[in-house]
Amino acid sequence: MEFIRGVLDGSYSWDLRDLLRKGDDAEIRLPQDEKIRHLQKVDIFADSTRKQLKAVAAISRVIEAPTGTVLTRAGEPGEEFFFILDGAAMVEVTRRKRVRLLPGEFFGEMSLLDGEPRSATVRAETDMRLLVILRRNFQSLLSEVPELTRSILIVLSRRLRDLERTLNA
Repeated sequence: MEFIRGVLDGSYSWDLRDLLRKGDDAEIRLPQDEKIRHLQKVDIFADSTRKQLKAVAAISRVIEAPTGTVLTRAGEPGEEFFFILDGAAMVEVTRRKRVRLLPGEFFGEMSLLDGEPRSATVRAETDMRLLVILRRNFQSLLSEVPELTRSILIVLSRRLRDLERTLNA
């Protein structure tokens, strides 16, 4: 009974791993075209063709995360990318530095590529609907669609050049 009360009042938080383990039971169906429309907003996919985006959309899942769900934990390996469809998340970089993310925003894109530890903890501030891509699926896709790797490298190279210009200015 204490457990149920804690879930209902938000003092017990769900963990993303629990939601992902549920598999198809936790997944919400979303038309492929709608997934592609959302993925087009992600800067690392900016130079991707429709065919490439379709392949990325095919490996993505839509899940619902209740308020309080821990989506990422600082220091843990990054294994997922998230695009917020509905709801809000709070990013805690440090105890004093917090940022709210809203629909249309995303996080974890670099984890798709390197799997390095997370730099922040992200928690669902409200009930959320998220487009999620697992790193292991994305890595397999890069092997199957090598031209996607090329388009992502171009975008990342552009990011580095912009950063260099900013630092040198």
